Amino acid sequence: MSAEPRHVLLVTGMSGAGKLTVLRTLEDMGWEVVDNLPLNLLRWMLRAPMTDDGEPVQPLAVSLGAHTRAFDSERLIDLVTQLNKQGGYDVGTLFLDCGTPELERRYSETRRRHPLALDRPAVDGIEQEREILEPLRRWANRLIDTTALKANELQADIRAAFGGEQAVTPTLTVVSFGFSRGLPRNADLVFDMRFLRNPHWVPGLREGTGLDAAVVEYIRNDPAYEDTVRRIEELLCVLVPRYGAGGKSYVTIAIGCTGGKHRSVHVADRVARRLREAGFSPTLLHRDLRTAPQDSLTRSPPSAT
Repeated sequence: MSAEPRHVLLVTGMSGAGKLTVLRTLEDMGWEVVDNLPLNLLRWMLRAPMTDDGEPVQPLAVSLGAHTRAFDSERLIDLVTQLNKQGGYDVGTLFLDCGTPELERRYSETRRRHPLALDRPAVDGIEQEREILEPLRRWANRLIDTTALKANELQADIRAAFGGEQAVTPTLTVVSFGFSRGLPRNADLVFDMRFLRNPHWVPGLREGTGLDAAVVEYIRNDPAYEDTVRRIEELLCVLVPRYGAGGKSYVTIAIGCTGGKHRSVHVADRVARRLREAGFSPTLLHRDLRTAPQDSLTRSPPSAT
């Protein structure tokens, strides 16, 4: 048995109140989730081995509702009480409530049928479900009323309640690219390095890349370089945690120049290193580093006037 009890959260409540949103949010936070588990399988599932090959034990979220097989509020309360007394598990219950008019509106908008009123008005199923769940609502140790909550607000409440001290860190990608070949797909933040002087127009540097020392030195000697790039790094160190707090799972930072070979490559490399120093783990990609020149702008230097 693990030294620490496994945290288990039973997610229940009114159909349409946001159980699926809660499960998806917890899954993004690293929880194992099981949706609509029949009550008579709960004890069996918890008896299964908690981990394989020494992997850390993840917290577990299980969704149950009045429409799942063999559901009974009093029976569920007794089962959770027994599990907590036995040890090995720390079982909590989250009840999601929502006002009847709002639930009616949600069912009307989504054109879904209430699971307890497939051939009757949704309000009939809502009231029947509320009666079935009332003992569980009174007993649950956590309750969230989603009547006035939007999905993103419910997600924020779940992250605040169950995220612990460590904020969710989005998966970061820093990509260099050339504007002549279009913006990267799914870019969240785009920084344009075309204001820096271009090594392409220096014959001795044209065939190099932003990974070469001579090219890097040329770029760094631009008077606007240091202050601007430093401010971009500071901005990213503020924004990335905010994206995580907002529940964003992936953030792509795109840094571009004309051809994607010199300025953007060096700045992307520097920004990625700065983010690593700040405790993040970005993936660095150079999309256009090895591509051939595409157009006349990147093939030949400007003519002298």
